[in-house]
Amino acid sequence: MSDGLLVLFDAIAVLIMVFCLYFPRHGRKEMIVALFAINIGVLGVSFTLADAAVSAGLGLGLFGVLSIIRLRSNELGQQEIAYYFCSLALGLVGGVNVDSWISPILMGAILVAIFIGDHPNLFPASRHQIMRLDKAYTDEQELNTDLEEMLNGTIRRLQVKRVDLVNNSCVVDVRFTINDSSTESK
Repeated sequence: MSDGLLVLFDAIAVLIMVFCLYFPRHGRKEMIVALFAINIGVLGVSFTLADAAVSAGLGLGLFGVLSIIRLRSNELGQQEIAYYFCSLALGLVGGVNVDSWISPILMGAILVAIFIGDHPNLFPASRHQIMRLDKAYTDEQELNTDLEEMLNGTIRRLQVKRVDLVNNSCVVDVRFTINDSSTESK
């Protein structure tokens, strides 16, 4: 497959990912430029490394370094990290010219995976929150009961992060399912 066609497939894939999947679902405008920039950068580096006499280890090392630098510079949610890595992967797959239609098929697989994995109808009542409560709970069952009432949900997982008996507070990480199915999904 020609390099120009691979660049076209990459451009189409990243446009679909950003404007049809990411932005309508998450709405963070500042991430658009990051997703495009990392995709184009990795695409360029992939083309360069594919033509140069360097090892695949160097390319993968660069992929990892780029990821670490970006992920450490700003706090991202797990879903945004997934989009970020998909943007990286699309650029990497688009920059390596392999036989046949493997690259476009892999790009399509990445888009399908993120479409399904981040679909708003996938577990729409499931929630996650870290909460600071104005009571120092030492009884986990009491905490569970009070949280279910506060959140109008069923607690799936509860982890006490900190209990402060002096200031009468605690911090908990709670995963729950809302009971009211008419509530809009986040």
